[in-house]
Amino acid sequence: MSQTSSPLSILLPSLICGTATFNNQYNPDPYALPTTGIVHKALSLGVRAFDTSPYYGPAEDLLGAALNTPFVLDNFPRRDYFLLTKVGRINGSEFDYSASWVRQSVQRSLKRLHTTYLDVVYCHDVEFVSPEEVLTAVNELRRIRDESGIIKYVGISGYPVTTLCDLAEMILEKTGEPLDIVMSYANFTLQNTRLASIALPRLKAAGVQVVPNASVLGMGLLRRKGVPIGEQGDFHPSPSGLRAAVKSASNWSDSQNIKDRRIEKVAIRWALETWMREGATVGSRGDPASGIPWTRERIEKYGGAKLGVSVMGVSSIEELEETMRVWRSILDGLEDGGKTAVESGRGTTDREWSLQRQAQVRTLADGIREVLGGWVDFTWESPPEGFVNKRKGRADPSQQLPTPAASPDHIPKEGP
Repeated sequence: MSQTSSPLSILLPSLICGTATFNNQYNPDPYALPTTGIVHKALSLGVRAFDTSPYYGPAEDLLGAALNTPFVLDNFPRRDYFLLTKVGRINGSEFDYSASWVRQSVQRSLKRLHTTYLDVVYCHDVEFVSPEEVLTAVNELRRIRDESGIIKYVGISGYPVTTLCDLAEMILEKTGEPLDIVMSYANFTLQNTRLASIALPRLKAAGVQVVPNASVLGMGLLRRKGVPIGEQGDFHPSPSGLRAAVKSASNWSDSQNIKDRRIEKVAIRWALETWMREGATVGSRGDPASGIPWTRERIEKYGGAKLGVSVMGVSSIEELEETMRVWRSILDGLEDGGKTAVESGRGTTDREWSLQRQAQVRTLADGIREVLGGWVDFTWESPPEGFVNKRKGRADPSQQLPTPAASPDHIPKEGP
C-alpha cells in the first residue's frame, strides 16, 4: 500500500464479481454469454468490484467492453467500483514474472479494461514460479504503484495455502512491507476449510490486510451434476475418489426433507455466510451490496463492521440474481441484520427467514461433510508433478492468450 492510500480493508467491497467464468474453461463459448448484461445488472444490484485476469481468455476484454458503455459511463463513476486483475500467468505451462512482462501486462490490462488505473493487481498462481520470481514481480508492481499511481494495491494469488503464507512472510521479511491482499481459491468450501484453519493466523501475522475467498464451489466440484465441462473438456484436477465422495454427499443432501437442498445451494450459502464471519479479521468495511446507499467518505470517517470478502463468478443474469438474493439474506441474518433488512426495504420477515435458512444450511453442511469423510480438507497437487515452465524470457504483449486448465493445490495428505 502506498503511504497516501487508505487501507484496502476500509474500501474493498465484501462481494466481488469474478469473471473466470467469462472463458472457455467453464463455458463452451464465452462470447455467447450475456457478459455485458451480467456486469450492468451487477452494478445495478450494488456490486462494486470485479475480479479478472489476462489468463481468463477473453474475460478482460469482455469486462472492459461492458464497462465502456453509456450505461456505466453515465451512471457509475470509475471511482465507485474496484477492478482487480493479475499478472504473470500466460497459460497452463507458461509463466513470466519478469519486470518487463509485468509492465507490459499492466499496460495491456489498462487498455482492455478501458481504465486509467487498476485498484488491485495480483501475481497470479504464485506456486508455479520461484520465490525470487514472485519477489521480482511484487517489487515491480510496487514501483509502478509508487511512481505512476496506476496501481493502488498489490497482492498474490494461488491455490496452496502454505505456499501463499510462505511467500507473504518472505515478502514482509525482505521488503519490510506486507502484501495488501492475498487471494486463495477452493480453500474455504464445504469440502476444504484450510484457508481458515491454516492460512488465517499466518497471513494476519504477516500483515496482510485482506484475504478474499474465491471459488466457493471448489472450481465447480461441489455440484449435483459434477465438474463443469467447457470447450477444453474435463480440466478439473480432483481425483476420481473425491468426485465419487462429492456425488455421494450430493445424493445424501437430495434425500433430506429440506427445501433448496441441492449441494451447490448449500455450498454457496454455507461458504459465503461462514467466511463472512470467520474471514472478518482479514475482511473489509467496503460496500457490502446490502441495498443501503454506501459512501467511501462515510466509511473512511466513521468506520463500520468488517466482513469476510468473497469472490463469486456467474454465467447468467439468473445466477447473478440468485447470488444476490442469497447474499442479502445472509446480511439480514447478521447480528445487526434486522436494521439492515428494514433500511434496505426488505423487512423483518426477511431476517426471520434468513435465520431459519441459516439453521437448515448448517444441518445440511454437517451431513455433507460427514459423508465426505476422509476427503474433507484434501487438496490436489499444484503445480502437478513434473511441471516445467515453458516460458523463459519470451514476451509478446500482443499475443491472444488462451485459457487452459486452472491452477490447482496440494497438501501431503492421502485420500481415503
